[in-house]
Amino acid sequence: MKSTDSLLISLYQKGDEEALSTLIHRHQRDLFTFILYKINDQDLANDVFQDTFIKIIVMLKEGRYNEEGKFILWAKRIAQNLIIDHFRAKAKNVKVSETTFDNDEFSIFDLIREPSENIEDQLVSLQIQEDLLKMLQFLPENQQEVIKLRFFDGLSFKEIAEHTDMSINTTLGRVRYALINLRKIMEENNIILTR
Repeated sequence: MKSTDSLLISLYQKGDEEALSTLIHRHQRDLFTFILYKINDQDLANDVFQDTFIKIIVMLKEGRYNEEGKFILWAKRIAQNLIIDHFRAKAKNVKVSETTFDNDEFSIFDLIREPSENIEDQLVSLQIQEDLLKMLQFLPENQQEVIKLRFFDGLSFKEIAEHTDMSINTTLGRVRYALINLRKIMEENNIILTR
């Protein structure tokens, strides 16, 4: 019989390292996919993924896992916080070297020019993505898949059709129905996604 996450956590906290290995193996794909959708950078996603599991291990060892629900949701919250920390650190690390001022072509506007998306926009984008991912769970699996491929992975309809072994018409239809269903979910639950 398959052990529950709670049992595996309990076993690990009592010293059973194999229980942790089972837990990680069970959730690694879901967690990595979640991280990759958020930051869209394979190398950075790997780093955040590793950091997330290190933090999970530390928190489990310290007994700081509270059974609020599913382990994977708790793990995703940890990952989400690490992603936000990364963007905050990145925003702070924009530094000016002294050599910048030696260059005659230097302009003060080079310093204050805003990146395409500032930290607040990035955090809002992350929140919107998180809300969308939650809503996707209410769609049939085939609709979830096409929405993720189209709007999170940025694939064209042709690429989605090839990836899923469907015709372009079927792909277009699924995306259309998924968007209609998402709109219904938003209306029924009074959800507003804004930038």
